Amino acid sequence: MTLCFATNNTHKVKEIQALLGNSFKLQSLNDIGCREELAEDQDTIEGNSLQKAQYVFDHFKVACFADDTGLEVAALNGAPGVYSARYAGVQRNAEDNMQLLLKNLKGKRNLNARFRTVITLITQSGTHQFEGILNGTITFDKRGTRGFGYDPVFVPEGYQQTLAELDLDEKNKISHRARALQKLVLFLKQHE
Repeated sequence: MTLCFATNNTHKVKEIQALLGNSFKLQSLNDIGCREELAEDQDTIEGNSLQKAQYVFDHFKVACFADDTGLEVAALNGAPGVYSARYAGVQRNAEDNMQLLLKNLKGKRNLNARFRTVITLITQSGTHQFEGILNGTITFDKRGTRGFGYDPVFVPEGYQQTLAELDLDEKNKISHRARALQKLVLFLKQHE
């Protein structure tokens, strides 16, 4: 089955293609000729995921899925959440986002956090959403060069390393995106 993943983020495409294996042919936005930046102006992670998938389905008439992810930190009442990518501003700079997060957490005791991904699948037969959660804690000691976003300051539950220290195979076994994608793949295989 051919599916469009509504992104041009090469990190995400690589991560998800590794999870999909040979079962599905994955296309990016570039592959289907979509050059525009997809809007993400909803108030929820679910809303952003749906907005992106709906745009691709409506304009390019292809089965597609889109994801949105947020880092939800307990001490910050769930922030940055839906604003994770632009937490420190519209420039969407990962380093700036991490710096602002750590600044806002100074003096806080509860460093519990979770990554939450919602994937929206839209095909001719309907719309479905799948959620994946990875619990962990924030560390003030940035470590690792793998991954992207907040990975260098996020330590998954049961691990000593940050997400940015884990190799791709290990990360794919536990990540929030992997958990949501496993639900998506299971659904696709059951309904293919």
